[in-house]
Amino acid sequence: MKFYLLSLGAGMLVGVVYSLLNVRSPAPPLVALVGLLGILIGEQMIPVAKQMLSGTAVATAWQRAHCNKHIFGELPGRLTVDQPSSDKTDREEGRS
Repeated sequence: MKFYLLSLGAGMLVGVVYSLLNVRSPAPPLVALVGLLGILIGEQMIPVAKQMLSGTAVATAWQRAHCNKHIFGELPGRLTVDQPSSDKTDREEGRS
């Protein structure tokens, strides 16, 4: 959750700077988000293509390259086995 808040804060800071400079953002929000999705998918094309050239099926190559985790990240409310929740860690250390 901390990364989402940091990302939101960074975006808000950039928005304030744009406002102070009296400029508009370079792309409408939906266009910018689609562009970011394209970047994330494009980053995965080379690892998946390498797997496929070695004879691996598309779905298997996608899984071996860990594309879902890279593109979608750790979704809120989902924990990995080896990574404790930051909220739980914060509570244990006395932070709220």
